[in-house]
Amino acid sequence: MNPARTLIVDLPGPDLTPEEGLFLARYGFGGVCLFARNISTPERTARLVRDIRDALGRDVLIATDQEGGAVLRRLDSPQPPTPMGLGALRDPAAAFEAGAVAARGLLELGINWNYAPSLDVNVNPENPVIGERSFGANPALVAELGVAWALGSEAAGVLSSVKHFPGHGDTHVDSHLGLPTVDKSRAALEACEWLPFRAAVRAGVGSVMTAHILYPALDPLHPATLSHTVLTGLLRDEWGYSGVVVTDAMDMRAISDRYPRGIGAPLTLMAGADAVLSCGHGDLTPHVEHLVALERALAGETLSEERLHEALERLDAAASRFPGAARPYSSGQKQTDEAQVRAWARGSVTRQGAVPRLSRDAEVLLLAPEQPGIGGPYGDSLGGEALAAALRAHFPHLRHALHGDTDTAAARALLTAYPDATVLLATTTRWELTPAQHELAALIAQRGGLHLALWNPEHARALPLPALVTYGYRSAHLAAVAHALQTGEAPGRSPLAVPEVV
Repeated sequence: MNPARTLIVDLPGPDLTPEEGLFLARYGFGGVCLFARNISTPERTARLVRDIRDALGRDVLIATDQEGGAVLRRLDSPQPPTPMGLGALRDPAAAFEAGAVAARGLLELGINWNYAPSLDVNVNPENPVIGERSFGANPALVAELGVAWALGSEAAGVLSSVKHFPGHGDTHVDSHLGLPTVDKSRAALEACEWLPFRAAVRAGVGSVMTAHILYPALDPLHPATLSHTVLTGLLRDEWGYSGVVVTDAMDMRAISDRYPRGIGAPLTLMAGADAVLSCGHGDLTPHVEHLVALERALAGETLSEERLHEALERLDAAASRFPGAARPYSSGQKQTDEAQVRAWARGSVTRQGAVPRLSRDAEVLLLAPEQPGIGGPYGDSLGGEALAAALRAHFPHLRHALHGDTDTAAARALLTAYPDATVLLATTTRWELTPAQHELAALIAQRGGLHLALWNPEHARALPLPALVTYGYRSAHLAAVAHALQTGEAPGRSPLAVPEVV
């Protein structure tokens, strides 16, 4: 038994070099996770996947994160909608089909494992890393839509991995940067965070991804990824889950700061995980470190061969159930899926307050950030110039000004020059609102204007303006918000929690 087969590793770039191919073949890893840096043209990425399979010499699991909305790795195929946008639709059939859309774009390249969807319940507006990746704040809605999405993916041929078990929705810390703690009672977790994951277990979803989070009520010493109490006691023994358990990336600082040089790998297998996600972001050394740690644990008998055999059996069964043979994605199916994505985007736009209708010939001022920063799982963002170009296709008389985090000079000058024009303030940031955005919102509130909340829906509730919320910034969302501005149609229902009245 080769312990390397429990390791899912990453690679530096869009091609497999001869040296990297020899590296994979030498160690015999269990699979590869592809990130945005690995995915280029369809032909090139399909060749990369074939080369990986040739190097590893058997059917293996090739994974990525194609969640929809802001977390997308492949951008040149029909883009599944933001989960929270699906929450605004409240349609399980749409969620099922969205999972299938994601799967078709991946399986065309030979990718057979999707680390999606997020079953985290978005109960904390200050959560730095989940937000619109969640289907909403209602655990029953998240369960219904999230499980439908996962089953849609698997029906279309791609293994789904629901995440982040046992729940990342109520955190203040991004586990990429530190170790979050969810200090809730078991009863509170059962009523909220666990409800979607229990539904996924009952539905037989093929894999579950762990959370690098400490839950003191369950295990005061170990984050869930390394907790036997959580992964074996709760998920396996109590809930009866028999699918694959995969870790979130072990380079995330919630784990790597406390368990460096791969020593978390045997600990998570001992806890009950089957696959260890080892990420070096271009550096292959961490993969060897994880393997060395596994070999030492086996030699020292802290990790049993029986536990390793169990993990490998589950991974082999998953690879057999979801073979990696590339499946053609016909042009007709792509056109159907593109039309469906556009329809979902229109249907999810949500109105907050009184929103004016604008004619195509209206004089419109757009104020937007220059280029928002990214972080965590996000690979890209929407810049102000790109947004202005997209909206100008619908409003030819649109003028725009960009602002930084604090510099509002250009925006103020535009407002002064056109005192009678309709003003649109766009927020395209995932993170906290900037001083400039607060300042401009206050100015616009005095003269009348509208907020376009194009990424973080919580921003619509934080600014004193009527708003249109799209739950995303992809091309379908931009076309949908333009349609809503021109027609007044915004049929979405907010899946966010209703603020408490104090």
